[in-house]
Amino acid sequence: MSLGATMNSQPVFVETSNPNMEAIASRQRIQDIFFHRVTQGFSLLVLVALMGIIVSLFINAWPTFQKFGFNFIWRVEWDIINEEFGAAIAIVGTLASAGIALLIAVPLAFGIALFLTETCPVWLRRPLGTAVELLAAVPSIIYGMFGLFVFAPLFADHFQMPVQNLLGSMPLVGFLFGGSTNGFGILAAGIVLAFMVLPFVAAVMRDVFEIVPPILRESAYALGCTTWEVVRRVVLPYTQKGVIGGIMLGLGRALGETMAVTFVIGNANRMPTSLFSPGTSIASVLANEFGEAADFHLSTLFALGFLLFAITFIVLSVAKIMLLRAEKAKGF
Repeated sequence: MSLGATMNSQPVFVETSNPNMEAIASRQRIQDIFFHRVTQGFSLLVLVALMGIIVSLFINAWPTFQKFGFNFIWRVEWDIINEEFGAAIAIVGTLASAGIALLIAVPLAFGIALFLTETCPVWLRRPLGTAVELLAAVPSIIYGMFGLFVFAPLFADHFQMPVQNLLGSMPLVGFLFGGSTNGFGILAAGIVLAFMVLPFVAAVMRDVFEIVPPILRESAYALGCTTWEVVRRVVLPYTQKGVIGGIMLGLGRALGETMAVTFVIGNANRMPTSLFSPGTSIASVLANEFGEAADFHLSTLFALGFLLFAITFIVLSVAKIMLLRAEKAKGF
């Protein structure tokens, strides 16, 4: 800037251009554009990879869909020699084991997250939180080995046999506890899956509970609310999206889990008739048969993979729609 004078001898500042400032501003604009394009490319890369997976699965599965059509979903046959296949048994096993896992894991994860964020002593909070995170890092093959060599024998001797003797002959519910008591089956797979998804759901819930502003909790306590009232009326409404996201993360892990389920589900290609019946899942069928499959059998396995993707997409979409409706009902 240059300093001039007026008739009243008052100083006047006259603006002049600064080449350095213009160069800096131009360089910053270029950096912003470059950063925007790079991050946009990363985002589109995920979308391209997803579309590539879908297209490749569908192309390889097309011979199966062309032969059986939508009936492939409802068929129960699985005859490799005669090339007669159906996905109903694997779909039922997948949904049943994942549903059992969520029924067990979600309440436990909710309790763990609430204890860590609301009532846990400060000196114990970090060790327990670290233990939950380490449990999430255990490989699935370890869970499978634990289920096969440790859990299954104990489950057969101390749960299946006593429960079958007690409830197996009861009307209405007795059929749920029929079958062999060898430690394997749909219920065993669901329990092992519950152990696997529990740390994921608990860790997500704990993190979203911790982001609730302390002033909201303190205000509720100041009004005389109990801990449960604070959780129900303050914490849960504030963290609804995160809680549902954690549950969906656990569901996605349960639907696609392979090795742990393969070890304990029984791997029987027949429709389960009870909680103790052996069964199979889409992931376990792929793990057991993909290495030796060829031609039309291989195409059928690709079709199962495509159906697993479709099931996961439908479940997540339904959860998203329910969440949007809940927010709309609240006026958000």
